[in-house]
Amino acid sequence: MAKSQPPPQTKSHSKKSVIVGTVVALAGFLFSNRIPPNLNEYTICSKSGAIYTVDETSPQVKCFSVKGDRISDTGTLQEIQARRSEAVGLLTRLFGSPKVTIIDGNAIVVPGLTDAHAHIVENGFKMQLELENCKSISEVLDQVKAYILSHPEVHNDPSKWIEGFGWDQTRWSGSEKRFPAAADLDADPLLKGRPIALRRVDGHAMWVSGRALGLTHDLPEEVEGGLIIRDSKGVPTGIFLDNAMALVPVPAWTDEQMALFFDSTMKAALSYGLTSIHDADTTPAMIAFMKKQAEAGQILMRLYLMGHLDSDEYWGSEIPRLINYGKHGRMTVRSIKLYTDGALGSWGAALLEPYSDKPDTTGIMRSTPKALANLVERFWKDGWQVNIHCIGDRANHIVLDIFEGLIEGKSIGGTVKANVTEWRPRIEHAQIMTMDDLQRMKRLCIIPSVQPTHATSDMWYAETRLGPNRIKGAYAYKTLLRGSPHHVLPIGSDFPVEGVNPLLGFYAAVSRLSVDGTSPHGEQGWYASEALSRAQALKGMTLDAAYASFSENELGSLTKGKKADFVVLDRDIMRVPFKEILETKVLATVVDGKVAYGAL
Repeated sequence: MAKSQPPPQTKSHSKKSVIVGTVVALAGFLFSNRIPPNLNEYTICSKSGAIYTVDETSPQVKCFSVKGDRISDTGTLQEIQARRSEAVGLLTRLFGSPKVTIIDGNAIVVPGLTDAHAHIVENGFKMQLELENCKSISEVLDQVKAYILSHPEVHNDPSKWIEGFGWDQTRWSGSEKRFPAAADLDADPLLKGRPIALRRVDGHAMWVSGRALGLTHDLPEEVEGGLIIRDSKGVPTGIFLDNAMALVPVPAWTDEQMALFFDSTMKAALSYGLTSIHDADTTPAMIAFMKKQAEAGQILMRLYLMGHLDSDEYWGSEIPRLINYGKHGRMTVRSIKLYTDGALGSWGAALLEPYSDKPDTTGIMRSTPKALANLVERFWKDGWQVNIHCIGDRANHIVLDIFEGLIEGKSIGGTVKANVTEWRPRIEHAQIMTMDDLQRMKRLCIIPSVQPTHATSDMWYAETRLGPNRIKGAYAYKTLLRGSPHHVLPIGSDFPVEGVNPLLGFYAAVSRLSVDGTSPHGEQGWYASEALSRAQALKGMTLDAAYASFSENELGSLTKGKKADFVVLDRDIMRVPFKEILETKVLATVVDGKVAYGAL
């Protein structure tokens, strides 16, 4: 019996087989090489070349490309397309080139902006009852009353705590430039008898009502690292400073409240072009909350958290060590935050000599030098980056002594020298320093983490507090940057102490002016010699902040291979007059190559 023969192939059938084979082979190639489809590839171009990369090898480019969550190329459009065609020629012919977006002629692109020192949950808390624009005690009372009347659950229950944030006696007029008292709150019939706790703008003082005072049982005469303000008869007035604030029994935030506070800040931050935040006081409860958010993919930007507990006993075991954690790898916990002193506005900054306007005090040290040194050494040995709050010149001096001991092998526990480049210790604020300590910062390679808006907020009273000599070493940002061996000066805001918008800090850094264009020294700016250039300020909010969080190889510049985090602004902040910086709008905020706010 003869075997049957397969029918002869037609030319059409043969052509189809070749196409099918090619498609199968191409699909295998795409899968095996993990090349994303063109939907995940695009190119952004500026006709004027107004794409500021913060990459010193090519500070400005006309175009850059994104593939997935990374910057894949930079240059001119012709250069980028030629390189891509050469690398994946067949794919380009089959699928075409990625989408090209030409930004408006006035718009610019900068790397994703970072706030190197902020307080995420506290900022959302502040938004519930803001007091920073109040110009008198009566305006504060009016704001609190309006809050009560607009919240029936509070109005109908006099036992519910009322908390607010932002009052600042230095902004009040005349005789009211003083600390307020419980009696001021109790003078209003609607407020009297209610537990009220209002935090000062710097977060280092709390003003409470008579009812709240009554709930603070058996107050001690003295508080280590804090102060209870008393009248001439020794009776508490209703003001608690620094560590003493812990004596006020305000209720802990629930997870529901934390979620509300967190979400409010995230939405605001993205709308202002922030793609990363260094949270400068993250409690274990906050970390646990954010950890769940990260696992669920609800972290919309990169968070670099500094763990904190109020204790002089070692608490490193209470903080989980997490690197690029969560569904999108956006949460990191590898640093801790310590405090030395209070704030200048509440006379709590620790000074070497008495305050010029209050000679009976030199401020508050929240921890003894010995206890602080023990904690720093233990955290260093356990591999934690150590970031320390220092406002006054005494606080900065003591912390530099501690860091110097570890770096030079003269610490409490031994002779092993800390590798400062690997450790990267930070002084948060670095606000008031002696001239000698400014030089010592340079020699020790300590990272100063600064907030330019503090200078323009404090400039109206800082010299009165410090006098004409000490002010020369205060808010010295240009000097700090010039003295940095690594040429880094990470910039933050300390929100909610200042506003969330990072361009407020950019403006303050380059102009040394208030938002209305004034300063104690006129339109040229307050101690204008300490102003930063625009390039320095932008780098401080991008690449320098990345270095301060060990991520300079992944973030901070529009460089091939780095994460595709960037912001499109509606005008060129590197060139427009100072006043126009504050009018700038964010057109798009992009994280991991995807639009998180606005549109491209």
